[in-house]
Amino acid sequence: MDYVAARDGLKPGTRANLLRNALVLIAPGPKDSAADPQVALAPNLGTTLTRILGGGRLAMATIDAVPAGKYGKAALQKLGAWDAVKGQVAQAENVRAALLLVARGEAPLGIVYATDAAADPSVYVIATFPSDSHPPIVYPAALLKDSANPDAAALLTYLRGPAARGYFEHQGFTVVEKPGVSQ
Repeated sequence: MDYVAARDGLKPGTRANLLRNALVLIAPGPKDSAADPQVALAPNLGTTLTRILGGGRLAMATIDAVPAGKYGKAALQKLGAWDAVKGQVAQAENVRAALLLVARGEAPLGIVYATDAAADPSVYVIATFPSDSHPPIVYPAALLKDSANPDAAALLTYLRGPAARGYFEHQGFTVVEKPGVSQ
C-alpha cells in the first residue's frame, strides 16, 4: 500500500487502516496438553525460551525478508531475548511454513500471526507479544486512483462495514473501530 501511495496511485481520501493482527508464540498440540508451557513475556524471556526449546528450534518466517519474521525478531530484541535464541531459530520461507514446523512437532515453539495460529487446531497460543514490542501489524484498504471498476467503492464500503466484521474477527483479526482516513 505504501508503495502505491508513494507513486500517487491511490484515490485521495480512501486509504484507511482496516484490520490489525497480533504476533503470538505457539506450541504444538492441544492447549490442555500435559506439556503445556506457561510463558510470561517478561524478564528472563531468553532463558525461559531456551529452557522450553530444550535444544529444539524456534520456528519463524525469514527474519530479513518476511514481515512476520521481521516482527518476531524485533519483538525478541525489544524483550531482550534475541541473543539467547538467535542460534536456535529455524527460518522458514513464510509464516505458514513456520506454523507447519510447529504443527508437525518439528519445532517446539514458533512465532506467527494470531490469525495463522487460529487457523490451525494442532497448535495453540502460549503467549501474545505486546503490541509495542514490534512495528504495528495493520492492513489498510483503499481505492486505486485509476480503477474503472464500478464495484470497487461498494466492496470497500462492505469491508469497512458490520457485515464483514464477523468474518474478520472469526479469522482472528481485530477490526479497527473507527478506520478513518489515514492518507
